[in-house]
Amino acid sequence: MSAPTSSHAYGIGVIAIIVALSASIVFYTSFYLPESLAKPSVDEHVLHPVSQTIIKMIEGSANPEQQDNYVPKLVNLQLGIDNHVIWDNVDNTPHTVTPDHRAEDSYSGPFGSPGVIMPGDQYEFTFTEPQEIEYHCEPHPWMKGHLIVTKARF
Repeated sequence: MSAPTSSHAYGIGVIAIIVALSASIVFYTSFYLPESLAKPSVDEHVLHPVSQTIIKMIEGSANPEQQDNYVPKLVNLQLGIDNHVIWDNVDNTPHTVTPDHRAEDSYSGPFGSPGVIMPGDQYEFTFTEPQEIEYHCEPHPWMKGHLIVTKARF
């Protein structure tokens, strides 16, 4: 009986696969991943608008009989003019700012307060792209608001 012959092709193939996987991982972590996670470039005028918009959650908003809760309810925003929005809870009850449907800004991230906004606290968000969002208060679903974000007209 003769001894089986060994081939170097098997070892070379394994080494080639290891080198290819290593190169793929280096490319993915060095080039692809940082670019895919990078925030888009946004004009400074949009990031730092001329003014800000304040929406108040007025006293008594937790009462379903009350007509007004987010004041104003409908807000038209223009990028670079008034696209930085502050929700100010002047009520004596905690509230939220929760989008009716998932909303996300490519620069600022997901829209919506991360939790309840306690009395006297605020939630801020800077919009950097045109969109339309309807939102509500999670514990008080009759509280509704509507935002329309457009490009500046000039």
